[in-house]
Amino acid sequence: MSVADSLGGLLAPLNHQLFLLGQDAVTAAELLGFATGAVCVWLCVRANAWNFPVGIANNLFFFALFWSARLYADAALQIVFLLLAAHGWYRWLRGGERRTGRAMGHASPTTLLVLAALLVPATWGLTLLLTRANDSAPFWDALTTALSLAAQWLLNAKQLENWYLWIAADLVYIPLYAAKGLVLTAVVYVLFLAMCGIGLRGWHRELTAARPLAARAGVPA
Repeated sequence: MSVADSLGGLLAPLNHQLFLLGQDAVTAAELLGFATGAVCVWLCVRANAWNFPVGIANNLFFFALFWSARLYADAALQIVFLLLAAHGWYRWLRGGERRTGRAMGHASPTTLLVLAALLVPATWGLTLLLTRANDSAPFWDALTTALSLAAQWLLNAKQLENWYLWIAADLVYIPLYAAKGLVLTAVVYVLFLAMCGIGLRGWHRELTAARPLAARAGVPA
């Protein structure tokens, strides 16, 4: 028995069909992924560190869902996100001065340039790898993987620019999942896209409000 078959058997309870939504046979993994994903993004919008443990649960449910759909990059991405969530949780709680909570801020031009430079080779390399692995949508799966990893890195650093990359990824995720018949997941990502817009506006407003306070305190904003 192959590793894929063994893992598929282990994840079978989460991929049990609960009901039909159009042509989408909604499973427990997809429904739980919907719930935890919505809560996670809402907590990110609120700049609440509890987004990370909720996100870890979301990663586990979506791993089961994406593996069964043969979206292998998205499945592997959930494991990477789980590790990044643990890292981000620590940084938000202890990543500030004197191990205090990390303050919201902007990414430096150098950080953004490095991430932009890495997106192209990362997408190209993943596309080749996923094509050989018989992934069902190698290029789009690779592109969203690269965008999501870059976005998560910026989120871990509590930098506003993470929202732009999540928005870009969601604009690809929505038609990708719809085309794969994952209707509920596509709807979830429409919700995520809207919440990303709210998060971007809210974080921008908070940073703008913080500038006068920082200036009066003599601290660079």
